[in-house]
Amino acid sequence: MEQLERNQSILQKYIPEKAVPVIAEWIYKFDFKLKIKKNRSSKFGDYRPPVNGENHLITINYGMNQYAFLITLVHEIAHLSNYIKHKDMVKPHGEEWKLHYKLLMQQFLIPDIFPVDVITALRKYMNNPAASSCTDINLLRVLKKYDLRQNTIMLEDLPQGAAFQYNNRKFIKGEQSRKRFRCKELGTNRLYLFNPLTEVTQVNSN
Repeated sequence: MEQLERNQSILQKYIPEKAVPVIAEWIYKFDFKLKIKKNRSSKFGDYRPPVNGENHLITINYGMNQYAFLITLVHEIAHLSNYIKHKDMVKPHGEEWKLHYKLLMQQFLIPDIFPVDVITALRKYMNNPAASSCTDINLLRVLKKYDLRQNTIMLEDLPQGAAFQYNNRKFIKGEQSRKRFRCKELGTNRLYLFNPLTEVTQVNSN
């Protein structure tokens, strides 16, 4: 009971209050460790199965708003649930995982937990959830409305040909290719594909 209350106290810092009791119960039920990590550009979270008698491990990036944090956390708990049932016998983001994710997420799709616009975007995304919610531009755009940092610039807001900085490297924004922008790195002239909602810093190209 003491551990459950401690988990609830910690979770209140990261996810909507009404979701706390369920997630705290899952941490107890599935017996996993939840670690909060510094922001990683390559992923929002991950799941690792038990090794050498250790607990299941889920890590989530620190710098997300409460709604994005909860969506990512449920995504990873679905991996855990899927692993318990199927071990390594199925694809990580196959139909089995999608079913687990949908079942776990369903109980959170209420206005007491998510704003209506997030619920609408999330329901659409959950029809066929992908390996990462950041690949769904519509859902990501809605979630970013609730970020604390409202002064950031998204790549899609810059004009074509504008120079910008990302991870201490400078690029020139090019044309959009399907869902991503083709951008040329200054100095190497290498082309990279960027998500339209990548947070960038506009700079002088000189």
